[in-house]
Amino acid sequence: MKRWEYKGRWALVTGASTGIGEAFARSLAARGMHLVLTARREDRLRALTDELTVAHGIRTHVIPLDLAEPGAPEEIWRQAADGREIHLLVNNAGFGFQGAFHELPRDREVSVVQVNITAVLELAHLALQGMRARGEGGILNVASVAAFQPLPTLATYAASKAFVLYFSEALWEENRRAGVRVVALCPGRTPTGFQERAGTGIVDRSTPGFKLPAEVAEAGLRALEKGRSYVIPGAVNYVNSFSGVLLPRQLLMRMLGKLIRRFV
Repeated sequence: MKRWEYKGRWALVTGASTGIGEAFARSLAARGMHLVLTARREDRLRALTDELTVAHGIRTHVIPLDLAEPGAPEEIWRQAADGREIHLLVNNAGFGFQGAFHELPRDREVSVVQVNITAVLELAHLALQGMRARGEGGILNVASVAAFQPLPTLATYAASKAFVLYFSEALWEENRRAGVRVVALCPGRTPTGFQERAGTGIVDRSTPGFKLPAEVAEAGLRALEKGRSYVIPGAVNYVNSFSGVLLPRQLLMRMLGKLIRRFV
């Protein structure tokens, strides 16, 4: 396996204005990567790129678009790849909503699928064309520990992250001999804008499996460098992700339902 190189290459990071996406932007800039950053909030993207350009002497480009909008993934890729070879794609953008599925607005649940699944699929497909032709590149898809079991009251979100995990693992096998690395990053409870938007409660250092966004991003990049197919940052999160494997499925659902009602 060739040594993974950052310096002087271009990375595209989605959901880059806050949380884990912002942490990826900072970590990659510190490694000398040029950045194409996309998110809905242009003001935050501009402030971040201005800071990173001064601090690290990198080049940057901002694309303020909402991945929930039809055609957004293709337009983001068109702008990102215009005159640039994207060496690394970080599919970080994602969100979900807390509540009984039948009570949540249908259009909001559809938008979760659009951002968490469809946009990930489209951008990965677009990125792979050039990466495979060049014989190098990487795709880092942000999944979640929620990918390892269904979650009552977070049904669509957990299912979408299960897609990201399985999709990424399949792409890892399909592309590893072509020189392209694919990683599913599966963080646990991390303080980002997700909790406020989803209504899942406050996350702090007392939360089991707590990790800072910077710690999560670094874990993802280490997994990319090692050529791993997935990574779960933190021992607690790793154990929790596989703890229900031997339980009967219906019993697991009841236990998860009680656990979620307790902490939310």
